[in-house]
Amino acid sequence: MNATGEYRQEFVEVDGARIGLQVYPDPEGVADAPLVLITPAMGVRARYYRPFAAALRAAGLAVAVADLRGTGESTPKPGRACRYGYPELAADVGAALAALKSRRDGRRTLLLGHSLGGQAALLHLALHGDHDVDGLALVAVGVPWWRSYPGLRGYGVLPYTQGIAATARLLGVWPGWGFGGRQARGVIRDWAYTARTGRFPHLDGVDAEAAVRALRTPVLAVSVDDDQYTPHETVDHLCAKLAAAPVARERYTPAQAGARMDHFTWVRASAPLAARVARFAADLPAR
Repeated sequence: MNATGEYRQEFVEVDGARIGLQVYPDPEGVADAPLVLITPAMGVRARYYRPFAAALRAAGLAVAVADLRGTGESTPKPGRACRYGYPELAADVGAALAALKSRRDGRRTLLLGHSLGGQAALLHLALHGDHDVDGLALVAVGVPWWRSYPGLRGYGVLPYTQGIAATARLLGVWPGWGFGGRQARGVIRDWAYTARTGRFPHLDGVDAEAAVRALRTPVLAVSVDDDQYTPHETVDHLCAKLAAAPVARERYTPAQAGARMDHFTWVRASAPLAARVARFAADLPAR
């Protein structure tokens, strides 16, 4: 357990990287509770989601949180020698699911991604198959395509995202100056491609756009009011790609949360959202 006894810290080895996995105790009094694997936003440590994990457990769900590669307890620390990008982040989600297999047997399994973590979860299902996952919840997950931003914002998003990508190419790594934490240049390259084109790049020779269109896993897609990075329109753009999947598209408002929120602070006021995720899990069709 960690110092406060909230969760058990585990590690998963993946091709020379080590993925940190925080596994919380099952909710009390709930037999075979559905298990939710949370994948965080860019540069955000798994431990940031402790309030959300507590809310999910109170709603009757089992919870684990995986640090993204290079963040928190996961290695390697992003540097010039790192070559990984979206394909590795997607594969890491699969490795975390495999590590949880004995706990997931006989239960429904949900992937729940926030921001970049949601893209990684979505791409895992699209590229590697969804046969062992029952549902996908996306919170503040969009495609940061500059043309999808309302008003004149997109004209700032385009040079901002491409400037970050140019800096990562020049330095061999993104140092995290004011955005996203320290990141491998491959992650920034793939993220900047989505911002420039509105599409996922080909990943390991696979047309990720076509794979996402073919995905049939039920999806709960939630945008957050006053989200400075992922406004509602960017989430709508992502949802439009999910041509074959049943999608429940919702907004999370300050009135529902009882607090003002943004791209990150919704985690601190997440009890109503956790209850919605629990209802989504309960309503999923049997695999």
